[in-house]
Amino acid sequence: MSKISNEQAAKELRAAAESQLALAAVPELSPTSTDALLHELHVHQIELEMQNEALQQAQVVMEESRDRYVDLYEFAPLGYFTLTRNGMIEAVNLTGALMLGVVRKKLLARRFSYVVAPEDRDRWHRHFIKTLQDDQQQSFDLLLQRNDATRFHAQLDCRHFQADGVSSVRVALTDITERKEAEAERSRLAYYDPLTNLPNRRLLYDRLGQALVGCQRTGHFGALLFLDMDNFKNLNDTRGHDVGDQLLVDAAKRIEANVREGDTVARLGGDEFVVVLEGLSNTAAEAAMQTRQVSEKIRDSITWPYDLSGREFYCTCSIGITMFHDQCESIDILLKQADMAMYKAKDAGRNALRFFDPAMQTTLDDRSEMEEALHWAIQRDQFHLYFQSQIDGERRVVGAEALLRWLHPERGWVSPRDFIPLAEETSLILPIGHWALNAACLQLKAWSVSALTRELWLAVNVSTRQFRQPEFVDDVQKILVETGIDPTRLKLELTESLVIHNVADTISKMMTLKALGIRFSMDDFGTGYSSLSYLKLLPLSQLKIDRSFIAGITSDANDSAIVRTIITMGQVLGLHVIAEGVETEEQLTCLQQFGCQAFQGFLFGEPMALSEFESSLQTAAQSKPESPLPS
Repeated sequence: MSKISNEQAAKELRAAAESQLALAAVPELSPTSTDALLHELHVHQIELEMQNEALQQAQVVMEESRDRYVDLYEFAPLGYFTLTRNGMIEAVNLTGALMLGVVRKKLLARRFSYVVAPEDRDRWHRHFIKTLQDDQQQSFDLLLQRNDATRFHAQLDCRHFQADGVSSVRVALTDITERKEAEAERSRLAYYDPLTNLPNRRLLYDRLGQALVGCQRTGHFGALLFLDMDNFKNLNDTRGHDVGDQLLVDAAKRIEANVREGDTVARLGGDEFVVVLEGLSNTAAEAAMQTRQVSEKIRDSITWPYDLSGREFYCTCSIGITMFHDQCESIDILLKQADMAMYKAKDAGRNALRFFDPAMQTTLDDRSEMEEALHWAIQRDQFHLYFQSQIDGERRVVGAEALLRWLHPERGWVSPRDFIPLAEETSLILPIGHWALNAACLQLKAWSVSALTRELWLAVNVSTRQFRQPEFVDDVQKILVETGIDPTRLKLELTESLVIHNVADTISKMMTLKALGIRFSMDDFGTGYSSLSYLKLLPLSQLKIDRSFIAGITSDANDSAIVRTIITMGQVLGLHVIAEGVETEEQLTCLQQFGCQAFQGFLFGEPMALSEFESSLQTAAQSKPESPLPS
């Protein structure tokens, strides 16, 4: 197109020249002068043709140069963008459009932030503003997203420029995804075990250091588990290292599956693994129990059969444990302690776990033995109900509280403070609680045939976990039917913390059981979350003042005021009030003056075995006629 235009221009120029020559007055010349003029014109013609050819060649070179520039711009390995000062895309080369997977015309007049990943948009805006404010080139990395939602890492080199008073920003975009992936791979090789992809020793030290700092800051315990596969060398020697590696990979997955997301599982090398548990309890005993539970889960999972190249294989592990808190032991010392504990586990016969602290290990062993013993206690009739009298204002026995006692053949009498919390933690409280409630109802049935005991009520404690079972109401109804007792003689004692959790469910269950005739007492009242807002909603018949207030009723003005308030509250709400832990006549006198209606405590008798309790009732009946007051 440009060549045709040049030729046309040359023709027009020649025609104009000839026209001017024809109009000009040409003097008569001699033949000699004519030849000279023709020669001169011929020379000028050649010069003009040469100049025209040169111009044409220059035009071709310029067009080729422009084409090369366009090719370089459009097909450069970089994406080029021109943005307005508002961040709108004003121009983009073909490479830039291809990088983003968007047709070029659809990119124009869109904000560049449209192609930036949401989590990086704030960074983009900061860098863009800085580019507008500074004439220096700004270089930074961003995560960009394509039209199909896939993402890639890009380096952006931005420069601000002005043309005709208009500000713009030119952006050169380089895809650096491969470089980022290479960096990630180098980091993985530096910090992760290539076989299992677990953190290696280097990263373990970093994570453990952070865990130590975290414990010092929060006051919570952490734990370090050192795990060694038992007899792993035999597998390597007999089946080869490839099979051994396969077992290590499977074992690593099993260990990871039994820890929380924030915990660390690392491989030190060979068949040694380390687990770092963080954010455990802030009490030593509970933290140790949490650690033991995790360790047992890991140990059990390791014992599951392995499918190694089509053959089944069994393996165990030994685990050494050390706890850390706010002490200043170094990482190497902690690893050494856990390693020593691990060898103690090996010495104990393998497939075992041991704590570095001997005292803690003894405590945990005792608890473990007690848990196992609890499993057998019901089947072997080791539980017994003891009864503590509940007295009215005339010192007449109107009822009793059934208290659980455990007589172990070797340990002797085990305190409820030792086994009840453990039963709660292990869910053994469910069968134990069921046994206690059933035994209490059987006793009420036995008492119902005697004039001496048929009017007594019997209070039974119900644990939170037991009450929260969906089938609790059905279980109680079944026991009532099987024992055939008068439900009005049964009183269930619930704690404040129990009743305020899921109040709607609590009220529903209580209302169902109350409709059968069962009464409810709120145990340890005043120690929890006492509130009239829920107290008036609950179908209670009794408040039981906690013994901690009774102990100071005669010496502490605050305790005295709290007790008086509870009694008054009960009277206003129409609830029967009983005080537990009454040990002196002075306490009794004070409670009577406040208007308390019933009492329980060592002043009237300790918890007694059934025969002793019934004997005390018989003695009281012989010395004074019994006429219990209704509750």
